[in-house]
Formats: sequence, structure tokens, C-alpha cells
Amino acid sequence: MALYLEVPIIQAYVINSKNTTHMKSIFLSLIMISISTLSFSQNKNAKASIEVDGVCMMCKTRIEKASLKTKGVKSAVWNVRTHELKLIFDENKTALDTIQKNIAAVGHDTKTLKATDDAYNSVHPCCKYREDEVVEDHK
Repeated sequence: MALYLEVPIIQAYVINSKNTTHMKSIFLSLIMISISTLSFSQNKNAKASIEVDGVCMMCKTRIEKASLKTKGVKSAVWNVRTHELKLIFDENKTALDTIQKNIAAVGHDTKTLKATDDAYNSVHPCCKYREDEVVEDHK
């Protein structure tokens, strides 16, 4: 009778250890799926709107071109009157900071990033948005 009692105990232990191993596998799989989902959950069609200084259609072309040259930017439309740049971009490929750096590199200030003096001085004289006289001429 002692033998009979030992066998079910051993079998129960084997079953429980298999269940535990199986449960660990399921748990680890769920964690891996969650982590991979989180890392790929960035928006492929993120929308953003930023303020960019400029005064004319040449500025519009320059700002939009600098934005669109940024890898991951799908759409860039700058409004001359409101100075609003509307963007659609892939967050997996670029960030708003990168887009703003590229805009500043061609001479245009954003709300959070100012173009260097060299970059600003490279724009056409008609586009000198920091000068009151030029701004007045474009009203």
C-alpha cells in the first residue's frame, strides 16, 4: 500500500511541474508580446502643428522643403499668414525635434528653436522675418 501512495504523489508532482513550466512559458510569451507591441506602438501618421517664422512664399517653399527632406515626414504645409506648419510624419522614423532642427538649419525660427545667425543670414533679403521693416513690407 505504501507503493500505491507514493506513485500518485510522484504523478501529481510531475503534472504540477509540467503545468508550472507551461504557465511560465505562457507568461513569458505574454510579456514578450507586450514589450514588442509597446516598442512598435508609435504612430506612423502622427500629426503635429508648430509655429515657424517667415514672411513670404519663398519662406513657405524653404520651410516645407526642409521639413519634407526629413526622413519620415509625409506632409508639410506652412501657412504664410498664420505661420503654422502642419505636419504628418512617422514617429518610428523621426521626431518633432529633428524636423525643427532641419527647419532652423535653413534659417527659420520655431517656437522652441532659433536658427543660427549664419543660417538666418543665408535666407533671401526679402525673407528677413526678424527685421520689422521686412515684416511691414509683407503685410
